[in-house]
Amino acid sequence: MAFTARQVRAMGLIADTFAPGGDGVPAPTEVGAHELALRIAEANPRTGEVRQLRALLDAWDSRALGLALTGRPRRFSELDQAARERALLSLSDSRVGAKRVLFQGLKTASLLPYYMTGGQALWDEMGFPGPLGLRADPPTPVVRPMPLTHDTTMSCDVVVVGSGAGGGTAAGVLAAAGLDVVVLEAGGMHDERHFDGSEATGFLELYALSPQSTAEGQVALLAGRGLGGGTVVNYSTSFRTPDRVREEWAGHGVPQFATAEYAASMDAVCARLGVNTDHDKAAPRDAILERGARALGWDVAAMPRNVVGCDQDVECGRCGMGCRLGAKQSTAKTWLEDAARTGARICTGVTVRTVTSSFGRATGVEGVTADGHRVQVRARAVVVAAGAIQTPALLQRSGLTNPNIGRHLRLHPATAVWGRMEEPVDGWIGAMQSRYVDALTDLDGDGYGVLYETAPLTPAFGTGFVNWRGAEDFRRRMNELRHTLGVAVIVRDRDPGGTVRVDRRGEPVVRYQLSPRDTDHLVQGLVGGARMAEAAGARWIASTHHRTVSYEPGVRGSAATFEQDLRAAGAAPATLALAALHIMGTARMGGSRETSAVDPDGRTWDVEGLYVADGSCFPTASGVNPMISIESIAHMTATRLASRMS
Repeated sequence: MAFTARQVRAMGLIADTFAPGGDGVPAPTEVGAHELALRIAEANPRTGEVRQLRALLDAWDSRALGLALTGRPRRFSELDQAARERALLSLSDSRVGAKRVLFQGLKTASLLPYYMTGGQALWDEMGFPGPLGLRADPPTPVVRPMPLTHDTTMSCDVVVVGSGAGGGTAAGVLAAAGLDVVVLEAGGMHDERHFDGSEATGFLELYALSPQSTAEGQVALLAGRGLGGGTVVNYSTSFRTPDRVREEWAGHGVPQFATAEYAASMDAVCARLGVNTDHDKAAPRDAILERGARALGWDVAAMPRNVVGCDQDVECGRCGMGCRLGAKQSTAKTWLEDAARTGARICTGVTVRTVTSSFGRATGVEGVTADGHRVQVRARAVVVAAGAIQTPALLQRSGLTNPNIGRHLRLHPATAVWGRMEEPVDGWIGAMQSRYVDALTDLDGDGYGVLYETAPLTPAFGTGFVNWRGAEDFRRRMNELRHTLGVAVIVRDRDPGGTVRVDRRGEPVVRYQLSPRDTDHLVQGLVGGARMAEAAGARWIASTHHRTVSYEPGVRGSAATFEQDLRAAGAAPATLALAALHIMGTARMGGSRETSAVDPDGRTWDVEGLYVADGSCFPTASGVNPMISIESIAHMTATRLASRMS
């Protein structure tokens, strides 16, 4: 059901308060950003959350809500800009977590679509050149998805659910072994014919639109969607699983992690993806990070990347929205092409709802296309690789009852330290990630700590990490991004982790709160990032807290006072920007059904012939960007499965 005119108007009032425009820059309502926000909201399959949003918007411009927000029974539309901003900040600064979460949701809904689609006048004042446009000469794709225009039933040896790092790799290995493979992907197919370097195309077509955050509002969730999954949009960072982590995983009852078998799978994956350090030209932000780290005596290393012919310049800075050059070796460019060449059937736009079984053995899957056509695939084995949110949801919908399914969620909670520089940074230019700093990856002697990287910073993505203390201040901060270094702080989190459970409609609900120990590591990471920024010459340094936590080296405060302020501000839900791009661990691999969801072969303890091969298999967090680890587990699991089936 479409939003009513009253609800659309209320969303417009809110969005125009966050960003009223002016001086030649249009407001959100002038470019339809508020309507785009509601179209995004409509895509949420959790209908209860959509109903809550409708009720909020119905009440927003009422005197009753005005009384609750301002203490006076006045409609929001009757307030001037300053009073509207105070009303929003009262939510942001509330001691009540639900109010802070509401503010965070309204901020995201208002500013993310606006900076995606605000137009050249908005981008010009930031110094951002705007979208690159479509290529005039895109290559012809190798993979051609099988069209499903009516109810369809298929049979095969193995059906693979998902086509990302796990599913794409598994499909390639299984098809190469001579097995008849069907791949079902919920998203669409997008490639160099579609990538235009714009955030609107990227976010709306290549990322999952729900769930957008954990239920408590602690962490924003970013996961790829479409043929190739997260490997199409990730930052080409290709770390092997660290030896210490391999030993830790082996200790969970999966001995092959510490043996030549897993090492051989990593070798095969890195070879197929062309992982190299030849494309290590430092982007301006990485050069500044390196300068600051070396000034502290910290080691800096070149980032291994799965790219061939990457330009390491303007194109690369937009690669999170799809690589227009085709340089990124995603599963869509590697394993899925291999699978297609050997006869695998690949279908897009199919959401798998259940795994079917008979007498304790998997018999296939059932799903539905975007147009409502039923799809049934009968198979000798089922490989689930839908990602660490959708995989446990599918297993739960299918009746599996192992209590470890949906537990032990790891997110590598990530945030940033801002450092304003005299020199241009132009965060949307240069190699996605070409340097990393691991000086604080072992803070307590047990292999847990923080990893430092940088990331391309395009306008809409930046709105999630720039705090809002009023429209004018926010606009200034956004316009200063071209001179602002963002040091990414990535926490390796531990037990108890979070959970994924399905609601009454079978949709996943993600719950997660940062533990006290991980919060301490986060603070230590922020302080270390601040020290690097200061050593590199930053004149103003801040965290992403909604209430500004900052200092100015040599003028106001220090790294020591910054740490004190960080600890006072805390990390309760919706007090600072935290995001998860590495979602892991909800169907973890282990040596017994009491402690894990799948066995060392990747097979579920509950159902014979049902396997999991994605990031949900991780026994603990990888501590580094997980793509190579996911593909290596999928390669190992698929190799074992192919041997067994042959």
